[in-house]
Parts: sequence; structure tokens; C-alpha cells
Amino acid sequence: MDFDLSWILLGLPLAFGLGWLASRLDLRQLRIENRQNPKAYFKGLNHLLNEQQDQAIDAFIEAVQQDPDTSELHFALGNLFRRRGEFERAVRVHQHLLSRADLSSADRDRAQHALALDFLKAGLLDRAEECLRKLDGTAFEAQAQLALLSIYERSRDWPHAAEIAQRLAQTGQGNFEVRQAHYLCEQAATVADADPAQAEALLKQAITLAPQAARATIALAQLEDKQKRPQHAYEVLLSLAQRNSVFVPLLAPRLASLAIQLGHTPQTQALLASHYDATPSLDVLDALVNLDVSEGCDTARDWYARHLEREPSLVAASQWIAREKLTHEERRSALERALERAVKPLKRYRCAACGFEAQQHFWQCPGCQAWDSYPPRRIEEL
Repeated sequence: MDFDLSWILLGLPLAFGLGWLASRLDLRQLRIENRQNPKAYFKGLNHLLNEQQDQAIDAFIEAVQQDPDTSELHFALGNLFRRRGEFERAVRVHQHLLSRADLSSADRDRAQHALALDFLKAGLLDRAEECLRKLDGTAFEAQAQLALLSIYERSRDWPHAAEIAQRLAQTGQGNFEVRQAHYLCEQAATVADADPAQAEALLKQAITLAPQAARATIALAQLEDKQKRPQHAYEVLLSLAQRNSVFVPLLAPRLASLAIQLGHTPQTQALLASHYDATPSLDVLDALVNLDVSEGCDTARDWYARHLEREPSLVAASQWIAREKLTHEERRSALERALERAVKPLKRYRCAACGFEAQQHFWQCPGCQAWDSYPPRRIEEL
């Protein structure tokens, strides 16, 4: 049977036509998908700009369903879930990204970091720590180390916090000497009752590490006083007052108490009076009054009156009125109660970072966890 070449001549144009038609259909479908994806993406972006997070999430979910392989949309969706506090959904999005075999190395590290932030925001510190540890040697290493430092501080794991701070300092992420000194002080406070010698060694190490910081010196003086060594405690506080006068308001009450106990009143009066003349402070003023009283001098009214001439202080006014004889003496108690209520908020300390107020001075803010954010002066004096 002879082979008819005419069928080949007829089949080639037909095959070419069918191929062309199929390619046109594929291109059309691709154009439709490409038009739909940017539309959903920009729709979500528009909702974000208008702070409509619910609608933005819906738009991004639609875009992800149309193109499941788009990693950027997954990252945007996961971040939105985290911002809204929907941590479980954020975790699922980022875990889905990590499960993809086609994800690039850079995006995998990025997803690992995002997952760690999800756990961190959710308060799952152990799982966040596990994720952050996997970022060593990646572009997110420095950010991971800072997050780990925050975790260890929140969990009061001071040895691990010191280790991370040391690594950050070695990689040029900043100076962490003062913060490391705080960690040593925290460890000293933990063992002070059971092992005073170890606590003293830790505090002296902190002073050597950050001599400009005051906390370790004040804590060492307290430890010396507790160990019945008031002379050593006095000398430690005196050296701090001479080295860093900014912290004199914090140490003035204890310094005055030790001076009265040891008979060092005149030299302590001279030191505190010199500081008060340079920078009027109510805590220093109270210490000076106590020193005068210990010497049998009744000059409290004069001190507070002079302070009022220099500084308009409601606290000093209440102290002055408490020592003045009133025309209607029977109303003194009511007046003192009213003044005490009015001046109580003015005696507080305020965090310079977040504004958290407290009746006592903190080295780490209970509100925002910032270190050394409390000035050594009270609210009225700021």
C-alpha cells in the first residue's frame, strides 16, 4: 500500500493551528489570573492604608487562594494576623511557608523569624526561643539575639541574658556593660541571704564592669550595712557621691543615717549641703534636716522655708506647714491629711521611657522593662 503524502501536508497546518489555538487559550487564562492577582493585592493594600484590617485580611486571603505560591502575600497575611492578635492564624501561615520545599533560603529564614515573633507576641517564650536559636548564622541573627535577650530578661534568666549580651557586644551591636552589671546585681540579690560572700563578689564584679553605674555600689553598701559593717557601707556610699553626684538624691537618706550612727555628721553635712546648693533636691534636703536634728538643732523650718524661696514645691510647703504653729491649731490634722493626699503623687518616680509611675525607684521599669529609665529625682523635681 502506497503512503499518501497528502495527509502529511494537510495534517501539518492542522496541528499548527491547534497548537496556536491552545497557546492563545493559555495566554488568555494567564492574563486573567494576572489581572485578578494584582487587583486583589491592591485592594488589600488600599484597605491597609485606610486602617481596615479585617477587609485587608479578606483581600489577601483571596489573593493567596488564587496564587498559593506567592510567598510575599503569605508574609503580609501573617503579619496582619499578628498585629490583630490572631497569633494562632499567624503561626499557621508561617508554618505553612516553612513546610514548602520550593521556598528560597532567604525566605525560609524570614519565615522562621516571623514565626518566632508570633510565639513571642503570644507569650510562648519557650517556643519563641527555639525558633530564634535556629537563626544563628543568618541575616536575622542580630534581631534574634536581641529578641532572645528580651526573653531571658522577662524570665529572669540572668546567666543566659549575660551570655547573649556578651555575644551582641562582640558583634558590634552596642555597649552592654551597664546592662551586664544589672544582671550581676540581680544575681547578687538572689543569693545575698544564703551566701553574702558570693553576693559581694558579684557586686564588686559589676562595679569593675561598669564603674559609672550606681546600682552595684548602692547594693554593696546595703550588703555591708546588713553584715554589720557600717563604716564600710558609709565609705562605699561616700565614694559614689564623690564619683557620680547625679545619684546623691538616691543615697542621701542612707548616707545620713550611717553618718549619724558613726559620728560623721559634719563632713556628711558639708557634702550634702554642697550638692544641695548646686542642685536642690527634696531627698537631700530631708537628709540635711535629719542630720541637724541628730545634732540637736531645730532648723527644719528654716531649711524648708529657704527651699521654697528657691523652688516652688508643694512637698516642701507641706513639710514647712507641719512644723509651723497655726492660728487654728485644731484644724491641723485635717490640713495635713489634705496636703499629704495632694503631695503623694508628686513624691513618685516616673519612667522616662513609658511614663510608668511608682512610689519607689526602679532600676528596670516594671512597665516597659527599660533599664535605668527612672531618673533619681522625683516627679515634682523634674
